[in-house]
Parts: sequence; structure tokens; C-alpha cells
Amino acid sequence: MRQRNASPRRRLLVWATALVLLLGVGAGTAVTWQNTYALREERVTVRHEGRDLDGVLALPESGEGPFGLVVFVHGDGPVDATHDTFYRPLWEAFARAGYASLSLSKPGVGDSEGDWLDQSMDDRAEETLAAVSWGRARPDIDGHRVGLWGASQAGWVLPKVAARDGALRFVIAVSPAVDWLRQGRYNLMAELRESEATPGETREALRRRETTLRLLREGADFERYRDAVGGPQAMTAERWRFVGRNFRSNASADLRSMGGTPTLLVLAGHDLNVDVTDTETTYRRLLPPDSLTVRYYPDATHSLVRNDLEGEPVPLTLTALLAPRQLFAPGFLDDQQRFLERVSDGEGAA
Repeated sequence: MRQRNASPRRRLLVWATALVLLLGVGAGTAVTWQNTYALREERVTVRHEGRDLDGVLALPESGEGPFGLVVFVHGDGPVDATHDTFYRPLWEAFARAGYASLSLSKPGVGDSEGDWLDQSMDDRAEETLAAVSWGRARPDIDGHRVGLWGASQAGWVLPKVAARDGALRFVIAVSPAVDWLRQGRYNLMAELRESEATPGETREALRRRETTLRLLREGADFERYRDAVGGPQAMTAERWRFVGRNFRSNASADLRSMGGTPTLLVLAGHDLNVDVTDTETTYRRLLPPDSLTVRYYPDATHSLVRNDLEGEPVPLTLTALLAPRQLFAPGFLDDQQRFLERVSDGEGAA
């Protein structure tokens, strides 16, 4: 699954630095205040399959615990533990509900060893289970209040982990897809419409897709793929192998096996990556009704950033710099905090 990053944070930080220099010390003070969170962050290392994974444990601002724990599962791409700081407003909201957050840099990102492009969705699930076990072993974590938060590509990981660990207290699934191939076609068609592609461009894009799928099903090597498809839109060799490991992914069987794990499904009205109607229909069909809470944000993008900010570099940068909590769709942070508070009180879906 190809994910649009939750926010182009690296580019925003460059813009932010320039703006601070332009606006002076007063603006710098405001930026510092807006980007200070009610958290205690601890750098941690989780050992898994002989490799060290670098991460952050974000604890509530005060208290000794034991706290509940939210284990983060990233979407696609080379994501570090903080997602270039994008996760911190979420960690703060969860801390207010009495939960710590654990997030690891993907293999090969930051100080984490390995290469995330070598992973299957099963590999990612095993890695997440290792993070859950690590968290439960800490004295400041309540092992009975541990759950998962994941976005986008994590939609194929979260149900696997929940199906294998029946003790998980909850799952928060943000913009997840169910079927890799179905999602890929939806994403392609949505982007073609967004770019106002001509009929000829659409036919060519679909032809390339069908050729790519045929080669994937045949187990073709990268050289054969490159020769058949080529062009600036072709995948790298590493990406080709990653897709080859994962293109058959479908979350349906794992969703059925999750049982009654309380699940918050978060969907956006301007999602070019995921067919939210298909996702919601599948989740409602496969999960017990009393275990599922659905929250839909009509003015949000795939990453739950406000749609009015998407594609607007200056407003997006100013918001990220001066009011980062306002990047998200209204209610997004509060609704997740309330969900965790209900889970802690022993309530299910609402």
C-alpha cells in the first residue's frame, strides 16, 4: 500500500525555521510554547530477532503509574519513532487519559537496525508483539491496559496482532484498508481523478497496473518488471521486493479472529488512499457490533489532517509551527482520548 505521509514534516520544519528567523524572537517563543507537550519522553531500545529497535516511551507528565499503554504501528514509508513530531499531539491526548505511548522507529530508520523494506506484514506483526511484551514487562505499565494504535498500512498489522494476543485491551485503526489489491486500484483511480487525467492517461495507468499485477503473480524478478514497465513511475528494486511480499495482504480473516476486542475505526471524508465505505462495511460485517466504534471526519484527509490545509504549503506550515494540535480534524484527538477513558472504565463501543 502506498501511503501519503501524515504530514510533510521534514519540509515543514525547513519552512518553520525560515519563518522563525523572519518573525524574530517573539515568534520563536510562541513556537516553543506550542510545541511543548504535557509528556515525559524516554528513549528506549526494544530487542527483536537479534536487532535493536530505537524508540520513544511517552509517559504522562506526572505520576508513577502503572499507566495503560498504546503501542504505535506505523503506516507505509521510513517512519521514525515520533513520525517527525507528528505523533506528539496524539501522545499528549492519550496521556490525559492515563496512557503512555510506545513508538519504535522502523528498521533502518533512526537508530533501528535492519530494513523495513525487507518486512512482510507478518514480520511487522511479530515486531509489534515484541513491543507489547516489552511494555508489559515494565513496572510502570499496567499490563492489563495495553492496546494498539495504527494508521494506513497498519490496517494489515493491527488485526494480526489482536488475533494472536487476546489480552489486548483495544485497537485504534486510523484510515485502514482491508484488501491490498482493491485498495491499490481505488488509490490509483482517486489520484487520476484528482489530477484530472485524460482518458488516454487513465487507460495507460490501468495498463501499467495490470502488467505489474501479472508480473507480481508470476513472481517475476525486478529486472523483468523494469523491462516491462520502466519509466519514472516504476518502483525501485527494494520496493518491488517489498510489494512482492505483501500484495496478497487481506485483513478479513484476522478481523474475524479478533473476537470482541474493542475497536475504534477512524475514517476520513477526503481519503484518496482508502475506500472508506468498503473499510467500514467490512469492519461492521466482521466485528461484533458491540465491540466497534466508528468515527467519521468529513473534512479530513487520509492522515486526518484538515482538508483545508492539504496542498496549501503556507497555511499548513504556519499551523504545524504555531498550532500543531490544530493540524488534525476537529474532534480527532478528543474522540480518541474519550475512547481510551471508556476502555479504562470497562465500557465497549459507543
